[in-house]
Amino acid sequence: MKFKSIRTKLIVFMLIATIIPIVTTMFVTYTYTSKSMKDRALEDTQNLLYQGQRNVSAVLAALNSSSLYVYSDAELYRELQTGVPDFQTDSRLFAALSYMKSSVTDVHQVYLYTSLGKRATIVTNVAGAKRATDTEAFADVDHYVGSGESVYVQPTHLSHTYGFASLQPQPSEKVFTLHRRIERIPSNEELGFISMDVKLSLLTDIVGQLYDNTEEDLYIVDGNGVVIYADEDQLIGKPIRSTWFQGEVADREVERGSIEQGGALIVYEHVQGTIADWTIIKRIPTSYLMREANHAAAINMLLLAVSLAVIVTATIIVSLRITAPIKQLVRYMNEVQAGNLNVAIQPASNDEIGMVVVSFRSMMGTINHLILSEYKLELANKTNQLRALQAQINPHFMNNTLQIIGTLALELGVPRIYALLAALARMMRYSMDNESSTITLRDELAHLKAYVELQKERYENRFEFHVEVDAPLLDAEMPKMILQPVIENYFKHGMDKSAEDGQLYLKAYSRGDGLIELIVENNGAVISSEKLEAIRRGLETVYAENGVQKNSGYAMESIDEQPAADTDVNSSLKQAQAGAEPRIGLNNVLARLRMVYGEEAQLRVENIAPSGVRITLVIMKKVVEGGEMDEGADRR
Repeated sequence: MKFKSIRTKLIVFMLIATIIPIVTTMFVTYTYTSKSMKDRALEDTQNLLYQGQRNVSAVLAALNSSSLYVYSDAELYRELQTGVPDFQTDSRLFAALSYMKSSVTDVHQVYLYTSLGKRATIVTNVAGAKRATDTEAFADVDHYVGSGESVYVQPTHLSHTYGFASLQPQPSEKVFTLHRRIERIPSNEELGFISMDVKLSLLTDIVGQLYDNTEEDLYIVDGNGVVIYADEDQLIGKPIRSTWFQGEVADREVERGSIEQGGALIVYEHVQGTIADWTIIKRIPTSYLMREANHAAAINMLLLAVSLAVIVTATIIVSLRITAPIKQLVRYMNEVQAGNLNVAIQPASNDEIGMVVVSFRSMMGTINHLILSEYKLELANKTNQLRALQAQINPHFMNNTLQIIGTLALELGVPRIYALLAALARMMRYSMDNESSTITLRDELAHLKAYVELQKERYENRFEFHVEVDAPLLDAEMPKMILQPVIENYFKHGMDKSAEDGQLYLKAYSRGDGLIELIVENNGAVISSEKLEAIRRGLETVYAENGVQKNSGYAMESIDEQPAADTDVNSSLKQAQAGAEPRIGLNNVLARLRMVYGEEAQLRVENIAPSGVRITLVIMKKVVEGGEMDEGADRR
């Protein structure tokens, strides 16, 4: 399907006119829907996290308030200051710790250490209350609140017995612990420590309503980046390593916010509490957010495919009905162009296109006999002219004589003479072949190499001959005896007979616009400005005879031609037809090229610095492939 055809343009236009608006609408709709869903999900998530933050803050506040009960109970606080144990003191101590344990839901156990007297007390769900005397404080308690801050919330860990080996064995629980240092008010003197283990299930009940644990992830992270809560057990109690927990999320100065990274939307909310610096983080995969938008996009793609199938079918049907008569008319014209002037033209419809076909048939009937007669006359005239220019010599007996002499040279043991005679014989056979006026570039090069071989012998190998031709161009058609007159000028006018470094080049390449350039260069003597101008004036005459005027900078003449009367091509043709021996020069070369290729044919001559001459021939590209002629680009 060629894009130049009306059918192709019609199909492409209709497809573009329908597909682009549909695709654009789908893209805009998908983009807007995606953004709206992200904004809505972000707003809903921020509201949920804000409520969760308030609930977590309330739990931490209650836990903090419960740990301060040791200051509220005057009797208990006085006993901590004196450190004198008795039965009533133990009873009040157990009662106070039991109250603190029951004041906050899911407190697993409460541990109290009194520095005066080195007494430790623990109240648990399973073992009840236990006391130990003359013992050291549990190491973790002293590590967290032994100095510095008086209160610290330890990240999630497995519960333990705080050194009470006599406690009844009980399963470990995942707990986070509030440690508080008890001080003598108003000084900072240490009276003891209290630790409250809170089951992680307390946070699970709160945050479980904030996310969908099948698709989303939720984390509670403390100020050091240690995970307090997560769905994955292996993450709990360890520093978070995810790349998204960097920068903005880890920045405690930003109260809340969101980022989009790693294919997910990250929403975070910092917990506003006095005893802990926690952050609630919710990670929502983009694919989960966009599932509805993607579903809508899939439906739109299905509709687009159905619409495209309908549009393509309708477009092809309409284009066939519109363009079929036009293509039939083009076929008629192609047959006429190929020489079939008697083609039977039948209108295919009664519309405007049918009227054009009828008019074309009438026109062909009117001018058919004029075109046919004029075409045949012109063709016969040009054929005769071409054959006249080629008919330089036609002595068949000389070819036979050369074969006899060559055989004798072999018999006498002189193969070089035989090689030269063979080259001369090839040239003669090439010149005597008048059956066809055109040959391939391959044939012309073979003839040219035979000619150069003779010249090398004549001038004792004082020059080198180089050929650079692209392989696809070897089958390009061209008139006979075109290149030899061009190269012959080098030996007649440009070659230094005393030098031994002569260089002669022949290059051929395709220009890409359906034309071929044949370039002949040498390093011989340059042409004087006066003679070069005369050469160009001579070739202007050839262009003028063909109805085209060329700028003198591009119209060139043969080196060995005289200006004025001798540059008249018709006179050269008449001499050839009359049996005279016309001089085969660039002038006749251009005339023959113009006969074959028309206005496309060109010939240019120019000097090369510091020495040498370049002659350029431009012809149309006609390559024989599989019996059909490929003429490259159409003439413009």
